[in-house]
Amino acid sequence: MLYMDLEYCKGVLFVRLDGNLTRKNTYKINQYLIPVLLKHRIKYLVYNLFSISNIDDAGMDAIIRTKYAMRSNQGSVYLCEVPENLKQRIKRLRIKQTDSEVTALNLLKV
Repeated sequence: MLYMDLEYCKGVLFVRLDGNLTRKNTYKINQYLIPVLLKHRIKYLVYNLFSISNIDDAGMDAIIRTKYAMRSNQGSVYLCEVPENLKQRIKRLRIKQTDSEVTALNLLKV
């Protein structure tokens, strides 16, 4: 099961994920989150992965798709609070990482 909490603050969309990001529930990102990003032309996205316990290849692809959606909006994506057991997998995505949401907000300079 995957829970997704969205919060829009100061021009940045914070997406807090909780659970397992697997093939069974990537539709939440692919069919809900990405169309919202494109429709509202959101430029900055911060994923908080603190409560994620597992990500499979389909989950990695879903995160990459949001990266491409943000690129089409001339924006950027940050990952924060990545669990230690997932750091090596996430590193392959080549998405900027921070320690916390506050740090990401400061780096975005919004």
